[in-house]
Amino acid sequence: MSARMNVSECRAVDLAALVPLPAADANKYTRGTLVAVVGSERYPGAACLSAAASQRAGAGYTEVVTHPAAVELVRMWRPSLVVRPRSALPEVLESAGRGKPFAFLVGCGFDASDEESEPLVHAVLERFRGPVVVDGSGLDALVSDGGRGLLRRRFEEGDPTVVTPHSGEAARLARPLGLPADDPCSLARSLALALGVVALVKGPVTYASDGDKIVRMAHGTSALAKAGTGDVLAGMVGALLAQGAGALDAAVLGAELHARAGRVAAARLTDVAVIAEDVVEAVPLAIAELLREAHEDGAERSRR
Repeated sequence: MSARMNVSECRAVDLAALVPLPAADANKYTRGTLVAVVGSERYPGAACLSAAASQRAGAGYTEVVTHPAAVELVRMWRPSLVVRPRSALPEVLESAGRGKPFAFLVGCGFDASDEESEPLVHAVLERFRGPVVVDGSGLDALVSDGGRGLLRRRFEEGDPTVVTPHSGEAARLARPLGLPADDPCSLARSLALALGVVALVKGPVTYASDGDKIVRMAHGTSALAKAGTGDVLAGMVGALLAQGAGALDAAVLGAELHARAGRVAAARLTDVAVIAEDVVEAVPLAIAELLREAHEDGAERSRR
């Protein structure tokens, strides 16, 4: 089925044009705010990784809303993060945006047994009028009729939503819709159409689709097959949305930079030894590599 669909790949020069280079007069608010509703008592590290990745991917201001038991850990992990307990979410939602670039990330590190998880996802989808990334166990909140209804309403009202499932999570999203899940390329498009989202289906080859376009990204590495790397990717996509990127562009650029960061980290540490924290720290080098490659490609084309 993949061969019959219009599947594209992005050149370095096209991807580099999407990198949100800050204006000379930028400040932390004009560079975009990401609110990351992430982590749980069992998985506080997901909050740390996704939030740090969002900073490395350019968000000017990252605010973490997390389980009370994780607040101090996240604060110690990155003093530059603003960290609040889950009880602050209504207040955060009330003040979100106000004319500034803004996005939400929700679901990284949620505990499937935590009864608060689904209401947190639904609250963000229902109350925030702007781009949202849903990742990790937060995707389980989209399987119900209520979750799908919120996605449909957001689509109809023009509020972009990005979902970032791996193959198993994508299959769970597809099951109640009766969608085949054996081909990740067609599944990305089918989920995008059925749910009204941009679907980023992660794997050795990653596919992103808005239901119309499908973009294939084949630069991944097995070094990224480690716990926490998905949280890193979600934070990067959220940061790009917060800086004003379109939903499909944010998914594609985030996935490409994530793959490149994995390769940069592996070149230094080997495919065996890379961990999610290494990928976060390699993001700046991945951005520099992409910009350099695009510049060299442009210079070569101009000489022809």
